[in-house]
Amino acid sequence: MFAVPAAGAFAAVTLLGAVATGRAENLLTDGADSSSGSCAVTSYFTDWFTRVSKIQDDQPHWVTPLTTVTPRLEEELRYDQMWESLPGGHTETSYGGGGGKGVELIPFDPIEVIIGVPSWQTINTSPHKDGWTDESFLVKYRLLSANEDNGNYIVTAFMGITVPNGSDNTTSHHFSYSPTIAAGKGWGDFDVQSTLGTSIPDDGGVHTGAGTPLLSNTAFQYRVAKYFWPEVEANYTYWPNGKHEGLNQLFITPGLLLGRIPISGRLGVTIGAGVQIAVTDTPLYHRNIILTARLPF
Repeated sequence: MFAVPAAGAFAAVTLLGAVATGRAENLLTDGADSSSGSCAVTSYFTDWFTRVSKIQDDQPHWVTPLTTVTPRLEEELRYDQMWESLPGGHTETSYGGGGGKGVELIPFDPIEVIIGVPSWQTINTSPHKDGWTDESFLVKYRLLSANEDNGNYIVTAFMGITVPNGSDNTTSHHFSYSPTIAAGKGWGDFDVQSTLGTSIPDDGGVHTGAGTPLLSNTAFQYRVAKYFWPEVEANYTYWPNGKHEGLNQLFITPGLLLGRIPISGRLGVTIGAGVQIAVTDTPLYHRNIILTARLPF
């Protein structure tokens, strides 16, 4: 049920390998003066958090929104719980969030890799449907950034890949590639984070398929009393082709995030909740209640 197709594994390895190849060569070159290449590898891991802290010092320190993927580079473990109200009175429950939620790492400057953890989904139809969602990976490349003392902005490019290895009831049956550009700007305690991208399945925009939707998300946040981040997001999708051709949906998403609360050293916790509310006539779902928990490290 959950086996990864050979082509999917190859695509995932290729995506992540392309990011690491050039950096790995530099790493070995830098360690050439040592008695063994293993010294450079050891230093790479022992210096991990020092390197990550330096990378993150050069960007704003906002909190990651509920739905909008932040342009910031993060290291965290993330779990989302969602309840979507579907047409016909049904509810789709997602345990884990999927869609790029999982383990986020910063292996090199200025790169982040997200290894998605597939979610378990259930739909209370008759017959009942459930299953694992597809595996996903996301690579971020930070193009420009400045922390709060030097301009408070960031611009980042994303490339995502979804591998169709989920259960029969929940898989998309197609590889999908998601190029995206993201940016953010802050003014004091207020910030705006936004993304614009598309999703391109391997069957292109065939009339009976998912098409190549245009995806846009924007989050408006304001920090209150250090740890409270009330926000409102606008989540928009337009389908120029595919089975939803000509349709669009817009959700307004009020939410509240609490974080980053320190636990020990770099380890912290962020929790939040919100609800997506459809404001257009033909959405794929009418409402989505979201709970989120993150462990930044």
